[in-house]
Amino acid sequence: MEIDQVIDTIYNIPEVSKVNLKKFITEVSYPKGHLLMEANKVIPHMYFIKKGIVRAYSSGINNEITFWFGNEGEPVVSMNSYVNNQPGYENIELLEDCQLYKLETDRLKKLFNEDIHIANWGRKFAERELIKTEELIISRQFKPALERYKDLIKDKPDLLKRVQLGHIASYLGITQVSLSRVRAEIK
Repeated sequence: MEIDQVIDTIYNIPEVSKVNLKKFITEVSYPKGHLLMEANKVIPHMYFIKKGIVRAYSSGINNEITFWFGNEGEPVVSMNSYVNNQPGYENIELLEDCQLYKLETDRLKKLFNEDIHIANWGRKFAERELIKTEELIISRQFKPALERYKDLIKDKPDLLKRVQLGHIASYLGITQVSLSRVRAEIK
């Protein structure tokens, strides 16, 4: 997905503001398996996915819990680093070779003070991330695994072709055996 589409998906801003924002966005590429962000570290930048897929996970004593997948057009950000300039709690792993757009958060915050349109874009960005987090929490708390799986098929159907079933099971909060049962129930 091209950067203009990514910016416009979050919030439409005047062309002059978009040009100013894009001055500070660079393209980077990393291979599958690369750890883009590490837990317990302040991450001074954010990304938008041009091509590829990533997962966010937290590590427990004996396991990893996947709690988010991102693909083309989506932002990748440690919200605790972005908002509070404090270490994040998530690890972000690339599940495919990825092309990303990188933006330093300090530079973005300076742009917020210089351009009200970019400031509004940043507000819309944060609002969208908050809503995604609320939806995730509500889904995990109140929906059974079958319904969460159906939501995943509806919202991100390509994940099932691109992501290991173990990561999908972890995301749904179930074992791979339970995921097999859920998948059989749908067929």
